[in-house]
Amino acid sequence: MVEQLNYMDILAYPFFQRALLGVIIISVGVAIIGTYIISRRLVFISGGITHACFGGLGLGYWLGVSPIAMAAVAAVAGSVGVEWLTTRHRVRSDSAIAVVWAVGMALGILFIFLTSGYVPELNSFLFGNVLTVTQTDLWLFAGFTLLLALFFLFGYRTIVAVAFDPDFARVNRLPVKVVNYLMTVFVAVAIVLTIRLVGIMLLMSLLTLPQLVAEVWCRRFSSTVFVSMGVAVVGGVAGLFISYFIGVPASATIVLTLTLFYVMARLLPRR
Repeated sequence: MVEQLNYMDILAYPFFQRALLGVIIISVGVAIIGTYIISRRLVFISGGITHACFGGLGLGYWLGVSPIAMAAVAAVAGSVGVEWLTTRHRVRSDSAIAVVWAVGMALGILFIFLTSGYVPELNSFLFGNVLTVTQTDLWLFAGFTLLLALFFLFGYRTIVAVAFDPDFARVNRLPVKVVNYLMTVFVAVAIVLTIRLVGIMLLMSLLTLPQLVAEVWCRRFSSTVFVSMGVAVVGGVAGLFISYFIGVPASATIVLTLTLFYVMARLLPRR
């Protein structure tokens, strides 16, 4: 009978090392993006862009090109479309997100139905499989997180002003439109990169739960970012190890671990 590997044994495998490093890197980027989304009260924009990605995936399968590349194009187009509808045509943000959400799902179903044969990788995009992260994915994660961190470092005051009070930012001649469009693009790219970790179905939880935990104790934007980073990293790593020991997909255990953190944060006494 083969003895079950312990946690030190599993760390020796390259695929698990890549998965662990990928969870840590992307958790940092997701914490920054998620804090901005929560601050602007645009939680459902992550759901809208996620389902726009589904349309891009379907189009990629139908055309026989890279589904991830087409998902990235669809995500950016969907995020820019939401911002364009809300700023140029005075459409409510929730209504614009609902349009992108519905159109993305409809196009995804249409193109997948038109694709000949079986779509083998569809389940990994829908439900995620962090163990399939490659070395190229790690470089993409690291490059995106570094670029996002630099953007926040040099434009922190402007980003915070736009997130909390865009009217005040306009009066002070801050580039509100530029910041909004750039942040929506960052949100879209973060969603595309994170699809491989938790999948389309659970992505919105990863972008919101760490920030909800941080908001229990934090009242400033900067402190919320750093606390949510810690929560996302600890929850992601813990969920990855739990998935190995109980033999279930890591996407489910990561989200459930973050949910447990939120419940504990609400139940614990706080000053």
